Amino acid sequence: RLGVFAAVFLSLVALEILMPRREPPLSRRERWPGAAAIFVVGAVLGRLVLPIGLAGVALFASERGIGLFNVVDMAPWLIGVAAFLLLDLAVWAQHVAMHHVPALWRMHRVHHSDPHIDVMTALRFHPAERLVSLFWKAAVVLVFGIPAWAAFVFEVALNAFAQFNHANWNLPRPVDRLLRALVVTPDMHRVHHSVRREEANRNFGFCL
Repeated sequence: RLGVFAAVFLSLVALEILMPRREPPLSRRERWPGAAAIFVVGAVLGRLVLPIGLAGVALFASERGIGLFNVVDMAPWLIGVAAFLLLDLAVWAQHVAMHHVPALWRMHRVHHSDPHIDVMTALRFHPAERLVSLFWKAAVVLVFGIPAWAAFVFEVALNAFAQFNHANWNLPRPVDRLLRALVVTPDMHRVHHSVRREEANRNFGFCL
């Protein structure tokens, strides 16, 4: 998981340098240390609070027969597809709530207060929001009995997609138009970071 994270991050940083979409108002030296510190605090806190992670929660459910997929007979590939869709929908619902519930918005606005959008913005989340997200996804894993491998694949994909759709990368428009029919692209997600609230309350997806 760490290897995929590093590969995606470094690749997108290179693309941002070679093919930037917009010129940043502040340099990386001015923005990145603070965002990186927030990310590290959230990551450490998540490990301390739920050290087994989502995959561990999934194994716990599997061993005890908890959740829908542990009591129905379905092909593994179908469970995998259903699990990805359910978790993606759960993250979408959480994102909507983060914008419309005042207490949650107080956390989430840390992400939206970034003066520029790039790959580091994908890591800039209030530590408390990371905990809310962790427990929400853990609840979904338990209720549906999502397998450990499916939970792991989703976590890796979600992290990669979040970096991709926040990247300040000048993705060719024909490619963007093609991709956005299925996944969230940088230009599509950038609207969500508008300072106008009616625009920011759109495009809540992270993956699909």
